[in-house]
Order: sequence, then structure tokens, then C-alpha cells
Amino acid sequence: MFNLTKLEHTLRLEPHLLTLPLNEAIKGELERLFVDKIIAKLGLCISVYDIESIDGGFIFPNEGAPTYTVKFRLIIFRPFVGEIISARLKESNADGLRLSLGFFEDIYIPELLMPEPSEAEPDSENKGQVKWTWLFNDEKYLIDGVDEIRFRVQNIKFPEIPREQKDSKPFAPMEIIGSLVSEGGLGPVSWWV
Repeated sequence: MFNLTKLEHTLRLEPHLLTLPLNEAIKGELERLFVDKIIAKLGLCISVYDIESIDGGFIFPNEGAPTYTVKFRLIIFRPFVGEIISARLKESNADGLRLSLGFFEDIYIPELLMPEPSEAEPDSENKGQVKWTWLFNDEKYLIDGVDEIRFRVQNIKFPEIPREQKDSKPFAPMEIIGSLVSEGGLGPVSWWV
């Protein structure tokens, strides 16, 4: 779920930061640039783990700030395919479920990857939303958002940035597609206790 990733970046350090110790100033700038952002094909940056080397400090003509080449490691959130994760229900509609880990909310369980047989019923409490139920041995098991929901990661997508925003839905630079189809153990925790 969490990985260490080594990167190299050319960093221009603003003059007002030169009063700080060099490592502290560079770490602050790296955090400003990378933390809470998606890096394409890598994942969501959680934190700067460490700085391995700082080279340079050159001041180029017509610039008043030094430029450094920094090698560092980041803690990246990117689950692997097949991993089982617990999340909370954020939204439920006719297309499926949207789940949240708290720090990441673009997790989708499409209708095709719900347990069979499942059905969606209109939610009387929330307009535009539905409640999904799984029918098993003549009993209905509700997905209502009270419990954590265990799901298996099916795919991780890094969509291309659209030139024009067509939907009202905001662009998500990383999406996790999950599944509740299994031999057992996936879905709301209360189903299995």
C-alpha cells in the first residue's frame, strides 16, 4: 500500500529560504511541491522520507536564487493489484460505490464488481443515492456505510488530464477500482462477524 520511491529533482531555492539550514529549506520546498499530490504512474505522495544528496547551489545568470539537484525518497500511496483494503462508504449510486480512506477518496466499486446477486434500492434518506444489498441464502445484506468495507484492488488508473472539463465531476488524477466479488470476507465487516 505504501512504497518508498527514489526521485531526482532540480530545485530552485528562493533567497528568503537561505536563512534556514540547507536540509531544512530543501525538505520544506520538496514537501510544498510533492506532498498531497499525485505523481503520474507512481501514486499519491504522503511525505518526504529523506534526502540522500544535494548537489549544486549554482546561481544562473539573471537569477537571484541557487539551483540544486536533489536526490530524495518519498513515501507514496499506491496499493498493489490484489491487495485487500478497508475503507468507508462515501457515496452510493446506481453505478456502484465510492469509498474513502480518509486521505484518498477516489476508490470505486462498479456495479459489475459487486457480489452476485446484488440490487440497488432508492435511498429514502439521501436523494439521488441508492442502497445496495447483497442477496444470499434468502437474506438481504445491506451496504449502508456504518461499517468499514473490505475490498480487493482490481486496477489502478492514472487518466490523462482532460483538455476540457465535460462533467461536473472533478478530475481525479488517480483512481482505484475495487471489487467485492470473492469467496468470502469482502464487503462490510458486519457481514462476516
